[in-house]
Order: sequence, then C-alpha cells, then structure tokens
Amino acid sequence: MKSAYNLKPEQIFSAMGITPESGLNDEGVTERREQYGVNDIQEDKGQTWADIILRQVKSPIVLLLFFAAGASFFFGEWLDGIAILIVILINTAVGFYMEYQADRSMQALRDLTSITARGIRNGILMEIDSRELVPGDIIYLEAGDMVPADARIFKLALLQINESTLTGESLPVEKGIDALPEGTAVAEQVNMVFKGTYVTRGNASAIVTGTGMDTELGKIANLVSKAEQASTPLEKKLEAFSKRLIKVTLLLVLLIFIAGWLMGQDFFEMLRTSIALAVAAIPEGLPIVATLGLARGMLIMARHNVIVKKLSAVETLGSTNVICTDKTGTLTENQMSVQRVKPKPSEADPANSKILQAMALCNTANITDDGTEIGDPLETALLRYVNTYGVSDSIRSRYPKISEEPFSSETKRMITTHKDDDGSIAFVKGAVEEILLISDKIGTENTVLTSENKKALLNEASELASSGYKVIALAFQQSPSNKIRTAGFSFLAIVALMDPARPDVAQAIDECKSAGIKVIMITGDHPQTANEIATQLNLIDRKNKGTSTGLMGSEMKAYEELTEDDKTLWTETSVFARVNPVQKLDLIQVLQDQKYVVGMTGDGVNDAPALKKADIGIAMGQRGTQVAQGVADMILKDDSFSSIVMAIKQGRIIFENIRKFVIYLLSSNLSEIIAISIASGLSLHFQLLPLQILFINLVSDVLPALALGATAAPGDIMKQPPRNQDKPIIDPGRWRAIIFYAITISACSLGAVVSYHFLIYPAGEWNPELYNNILFFTLISAQLLHVFNMNSSSSNFFRSEVMRNKYVWYALACGVGIIGILYQFEIFREVLSLYPLTVVDWLVIVTFSLLNMTINYLAKFFKIIAH
Repeated sequence: MKSAYNLKPEQIFSAMGITPESGLNDEGVTERREQYGVNDIQEDKGQTWADIILRQVKSPIVLLLFFAAGASFFFGEWLDGIAILIVILINTAVGFYMEYQADRSMQALRDLTSITARGIRNGILMEIDSRELVPGDIIYLEAGDMVPADARIFKLALLQINESTLTGESLPVEKGIDALPEGTAVAEQVNMVFKGTYVTRGNASAIVTGTGMDTELGKIANLVSKAEQASTPLEKKLEAFSKRLIKVTLLLVLLIFIAGWLMGQDFFEMLRTSIALAVAAIPEGLPIVATLGLARGMLIMARHNVIVKKLSAVETLGSTNVICTDKTGTLTENQMSVQRVKPKPSEADPANSKILQAMALCNTANITDDGTEIGDPLETALLRYVNTYGVSDSIRSRYPKISEEPFSSETKRMITTHKDDDGSIAFVKGAVEEILLISDKIGTENTVLTSENKKALLNEASELASSGYKVIALAFQQSPSNKIRTAGFSFLAIVALMDPARPDVAQAIDECKSAGIKVIMITGDHPQTANEIATQLNLIDRKNKGTSTGLMGSEMKAYEELTEDDKTLWTETSVFARVNPVQKLDLIQVLQDQKYVVGMTGDGVNDAPALKKADIGIAMGQRGTQVAQGVADMILKDDSFSSIVMAIKQGRIIFENIRKFVIYLLSSNLSEIIAISIASGLSLHFQLLPLQILFINLVSDVLPALALGATAAPGDIMKQPPRNQDKPIIDPGRWRAIIFYAITISACSLGAVVSYHFLIYPAGEWNPELYNNILFFTLISAQLLHVFNMNSSSSNFFRSEVMRNKYVWYALACGVGIIGILYQFEIFREVLSLYPLTVVDWLVIVTFSLLNMTINYLAKFFKIIAH
C-alpha cells in the first residue's frame, strides 16, 4: 500500500479485508507471504567461494611458491615443480576451508539474533517472528521496540519514534493518527512508523503496509552496497605482527642465502631453499586461524545462551574487570508473583474491587487461553493475581481504555484512563513515594490522606523492601472528563511482589571476585530491596547491610560536579538504587576514567545510551527491548548473570588459545630457520631440501594450530586477573619462551644427527641422505610433540588442558598418518628424497623428539621460562 498515510485507518482496514480486533487469519497470512515473501532486507550475498579462493592465491606467500615452481620448471626440475604446485593446492584448500568455516560461523550467529514482534492474528495477541510479518498484520508497539515493518498507526498513546536511521534527525518524532495530504514527504508522515526505527516513548497499534524490500528502509538498502566488515583489534594486531614478522624473516632468509652461496652451495639450490624457508617460516594462516578461533568461541557462547554480535566483543570480554548489572531478571529469577496486597481486595464482590480493577486495567500485559504470558513480568504477575479471582476479562471488557500515560524511568508511574458509567476512571501504579506525591485521598471512600498516613505507608513500604520485596502502589480517580490526570488520586493499596534471587548467581559473583572482576548492582528499585538481594548474593557482606555499601540516585552529583573523593566513593560502591539513565552514563564514565573495562547490562530503551557507552553492552534477550538489543555487543538469551560470567570465561579462553597457537607457530617456524642457518653456516652435509621444508610446514603448522584453538580452559583461568588490553599478544616473557623453544627444537633435531654419527656410526663417513632424513623426521616429530608444551605453567603435564584436548590427538594422528602414507609410496619418497630407515634410526628420532619435549617441560617447571 503505497500511500497509506493519505488514507484513514477505516479505509485501510476495508482494503485489507480485516478488523483491528481480529487481524489476519492463518489462511490470509499464508496467501500474503506467498505474494510478498519474507519481511527481510536482502543483503549482498557477500564473499563467494571464488572470492575466498582468489584471496588465498593472491597471498604474497603463494606468489613466492609460484615463483619457486616456475624456477623449478625452468631448470628442468619437473617433479619439484609439480610438488610445489601440489603444496599450493593444499595451502589454498586449507586456507579456503578455515575462512569458509569462519564465514559460516558468523552467518549462523546472525541467524540467531532474530527479532520478534507482538501482533494480533485470529483475534489473539501473540509473539510473531518479524520475518513472518505480512501486509495487513496488526502490530502492537511500545517504548523500546524496534519497528519491524512499515505500518499505518490507528491507535496511540504519547507515541514518539526515533527515525534517525531514515532521516538523520536525532530528535524523536511525535506521532499522530490523522490522514495526510498526498505527496507528504517520508520525514513528515507522522501517522506512519517505518522499519528499522524505534519507539522511545508511548505505545501504538498499527497495520502493516509494507514489508521487506518494499519498506522505506528496503529502498535505501537498494541504493547502498554491503559494507565490508571491519577487522577486530586483535586481527589488526595479528596483521601488523605478521607484517613485521615477514620483514624480519625475509631479512634472515636473505642472510642465509648469501651465507650458503658464499660457502660454496649451488646458487639455484640456495635460491629454492631460501624461498621454501621463507614460506615455511611465515605463519601465513595466523589471521585466519585467529578468526576461526573467535568465531568458534562465539558459537560456543551461543550454545550457552549468549549471542555475541561482534568479534571484537570476544576480545574485550577477556579484559572486563567491572560488570554493572541490573537486578531484576539478571540477578533474580524474573518470575514475579504477588505476595502481599494491603488492604486485600474484597472476595465478596471482586469485580467491583478498585484494587483488582487497577491491577487489570493499568496494565498492557496479556495471558492467553493456553497460559502464555506476554508482556512485562511485573504486569503479568498482577494479571495472574487478578485471574485468581476470575474477573480479569470481565473488568477489561467493562472498562475500555480511553488513553494512557506509559511508564517511564523519569516519572516511575503509569496512568490509564477508562470509560465507566459516570464518565471516566483513571488508575495509576508505580513507586510508592511517587504515587503518594499525586494522591490526596485514601481508599474508595475518599478519606483525606494525612501526613501521618503517608509516613506510615512509606514505613510499611520500606519494611517490605528491606525483606527483599519489590513494592508498588495503586491509586485511582473518577472524573466526568476523559483526560489523564496527574494529581488528586485516591491511594488504594501497597502491593509486594517477590522476585527471588537466581540460585546460581551467588557462586558466579564469588567467581568474579576471584577473577578480579568487580560487580556493581544498578537498579531502579527501592534501595532496601536492592540491599537485601545484594546481601543474599554475597555482593555485600551481611554485616555491612544498610551501611555505605549503597548509593541512592538522589545522592549522586552530576559528573561535572564530582570531586576525586566522590569518584573514589562511586568506584568503591557495590549497590546503586533509584538510578536514572543519565546517572548510569556518569557511573560508566567514572569507571572508565579509572581505567576499568566496563560491562553494562540493560533491557530498556533508556538503557541504550549506557549500553553503547560501555566497553561491553549486554542486553537481555527475554525482557530486553529491541532497541537495547540493537545497540548491545552481547545478548543474553536467558537474562542470567551467570551467562555473563561464562562469556567472560570463554573470552579469556579464546584469547589464551590464540596466544597458544601464536607461540606454537612462531617457535616451530623459528626452529626451522635456526636449524637451516646452522647447517648452512657450518657447511654441513645434510641440509633440508626445499620440498621437505614445505612439507614440515604443512604437517606441523596447520592442524595442531587449529586444535589448540579448541583447548578447554586451564583450571586457574578465572583466578587470574583480567588481561590488560594495552599489552601486546606476545610480551617479552613469552618472546623469551618462543626463542628458548626454537633453540631447543633445532638443537635436538641437529643433535639427533650428530649423536647418531658419533655414537652409532662413529667409523663411517658422513651419510648426507641418511642424516638428511634423520634431521627431517626429528624436526617434524619434535614440532608435533611440541604442541604439548603449550599447556599453562600451573597445570599438571599429564592432566593439562592440552593433553585433554581430543583435537590435539586427532591432529597428531593425522600428522603421523600423512607421514606414514607418504613413506609407503615410492613416488612420494622420491619427491621428498626419503629413504628406508632402520629401527635404530627411528629410535634416535623418537628419543630426541621426546628429549625436546622434556627439556621444555622442565624449563617451565623450574620457571626458567613461562607463558
């Protein structure tokens, strides 16, 4: 429907063949979906298989290999040339597989972050996947919702929409219902809502008029191409690191080439060896392996109810040292139930009870016939309570809604006005102190509300809050007019609801403390309610309950007015109550000023600025608004604080695993440079051949590195302090470990040959072919076993996380299997210049490979090196 803004709602209903009460039926939905398709913005398909393959071939390393293959063909070394092309093919296939898997992982995560909408179908208000919406659907929107499709408004209450995604205008737009003239610009169509915008205030009912690419957002999507995904900070670090490594490696290879040539080695043989060594020494797959490790970690988190939207967030998780968390639903069960109502509603005539009427009418939630609860947990709890009297449906049909002032964090109340026999009746619910401010009477008899009454009611609310209850108040006002009133109410009742603490949160908070992570509770609840829950969860000591462990929002100065003492007090405080959105932003700024890496949870539209400002914004998946989910870096599908701690733990694991395979790759590749440099410098007779170097690189680099990326957490991962983001991936201590490992591997590999010659074959001449094979197999075996040295320094060697990693054993089995297969076929033996070895030869190779692993283990055990 192209000009819905120009029509009256009644005309649209007629054209669509529906009524606002019933919406579409199942048959109508099916027909329209076949006609209009899914409600989705079609993006570019992104990188194709050909794009990924081309990126592998365009690598400088692969170009070097092509040069080596061309040189081999030029000099008539056909077998070598073909073998190098096979190496290129294998390298390309492995690189393609890893990048393709990472891309698939990211797509799987995007599919998990679907948005739902509330709509009416078959006369029932229900949750609908936004992709399944069709023109003619009736949708209900309220503050915090992302608008799922273009729609014409036919009913609203104080509706404001942020349309900056379409118009660039940051100020919210006030919406209306009246039809507009033909030709009205999109930015001025105040009776329409548009896909991709979000509700900042109020609520509305609207009829969908455009979906998918037929929306205004879809039209814009047709004009712009998909932006290339930015690299994460870690990927940028690894890329810069790889570039520096390439320069250093090429310099070393050049020196080796010149030294070998000056020592009388064949020029072209040294050229091929140098190129092969350059290829083997540079871990060209490092960024891809790192990306795959990050993507794999994100999928693991998704299986544990944590959706991480950005790769960069995974890195930041490992550095998080403060979590600012909401109370309701995150630290608590979010399963509210009414525990006490004072005074209790009349059981003799419940339909005429003003208390039950306030609970049912000042309420936008709904409970379907099958028991499905739709709406805010507090409101569904009130509705559940009214249902125990069996009068909720009769009350709602008897008093149709006229207007509404939605709840906001500023007013801390919600007011609705309804038709009744005497004109209208207004109901309000909210914080006790706020309801008392707008009330001057008490009870249905309109008794004057005295200051003594107010004091007694506040004391009663405070006493309930100190026992852990969430406390609200109800009031009403009758009037001959239909306008919402904000004063002159009659106070009805205090309602105490219980939302118990989650049983697993106390342990999770203790785990945070041992991991050096500070937990701060921020809530809009009564401070005594917050204090009680914080005490139950060991967030504060019971002996400190009610003392300076908490701050009220009214006690918090503006950021510009804060002294250093104030900032210190804020950073040392564990509970903040009755806090508004601006104060949340100020708290984050104070923490970031103190160099904290801040994780912030939120669920409402007013939380969006704080979620965006925090280093890690964490939105609730069950009760979170779509706006909060849109700006957040992470979404908790189960709203549980324990899931945040799990995500931080996983973030630490991912970074440690990336560090593990960086150390493994660098030490293994550096060992090849050292071994060949020594052999070349001393003019030894058992130099490694170019294809042997390439084969070592293939077998010992890729599979073990990938396996290390799947290593489980060491036992002390959550007993270590958070990682400093400013420190490099490889610090000086780990560089010393890399160099030590490389020297040990090369020394044991060369030592195997020298020991064999002087101990086992002392009377014979140097045997270049035999000694070449011993060096080749010792080097590759030592590198494969070197993966077991990648365990953490604090873990037991035989029970370490690497030993328990089944993928490491699979990688080793594959490596040994590949060697065994090649060794059995003469054509492969000829390509790699391999010769039959005796049992004694293999015994020497295995002994020195194990010796390398033992030396490195002892060096870590006695703290000569650490990583």
